[in-house]
Amino acid sequence: MTCRLETEIADIKLANPTMLAAGILGMSSTFFKRVADAGAGAIVTKSIGLKARKGYANPTLVEVPCGILNAMGLPNPGIKNFVKEIAEAKKIDVPIVVSIFGFSADEFAIVAKEAAKNGADALELNVSCPHVEKAGAEIGQKPQLVADVVKKVKKTVNIPVIAKLTPNVDDICEVATAAADAGADAITAVNTVRAMAIDLETMRPILANKIGGLSGAAIKPIALRCVFEIYPMVKVPVIGCGGITSWQDAVEFLLAGASAVQIGTAIALKDVEVFRAVSRGINLYLRGKNFDNVKEIIGLAHKQ
Repeated sequence: MTCRLETEIADIKLANPTMLAAGILGMSSTFFKRVADAGAGAIVTKSIGLKARKGYANPTLVEVPCGILNAMGLPNPGIKNFVKEIAEAKKIDVPIVVSIFGFSADEFAIVAKEAAKNGADALELNVSCPHVEKAGAEIGQKPQLVADVVKKVKKTVNIPVIAKLTPNVDDICEVATAAADAGADAITAVNTVRAMAIDLETMRPILANKIGGLSGAAIKPIALRCVFEIYPMVKVPVIGCGGITSWQDAVEFLLAGASAVQIGTAIALKDVEVFRAVSRGINLYLRGKNFDNVKEIIGLAHKQ
């Protein structure tokens, strides 16, 4: 099973193509170990910025019939305080990808330098959060701004840089191409979809921030479409993210062109053991179809 599932993203070797998505169980090395023990091939941390940030007031999270809606506001301890968690995470035998955000290219670069210096195996640039002003998707909706961030970070660090894109754009391929041309070593598609919910009794938006990001099964077809469109347009690996809850979902993303998949909301709605279940299912699928390695099915949906 192990050899059949081995893959890599920008020279980072993964025992299997499953990764913890940013934002879920991603703040503590204790949680990192729990996820690794459950079979994840790599860990992506919660997004970390230059300074500590409290995030938004409650309510910040609401379960909806089709997934989870959140507007956390990127709460984090700041990179200076988070580096000790990176150091502890290095004791875990899976790659650690540190998700970072900033309000400018220079700020991204400062955070990137600290994360790399303290042991991050790779960086994932959060240019796609849908509910924080002047960060995230406000950058990610503009190809040139994404390119500027990628270039600045690439000049600052010598580890792989992954750009995580927002689906809340007219043409995600344009943004993906800009990121890849600027030097991104991989693309993650996608972050949450801009959405909201209203309480019928109070007649007001449920989230304190009013607008949040939708994750879960409802956005899987959107994320899958994004991966399918991006794959032939770039020469770097694509990581699928959005609504993956089963091995069948994961295989769809691989066939669409993903080299790996990130799992997040399924942990909250199911269990952390979803990583092992997904890997086991992919392995059985490959064996049943007579494939020797998961890399053989990447992008097959594009072939006649």
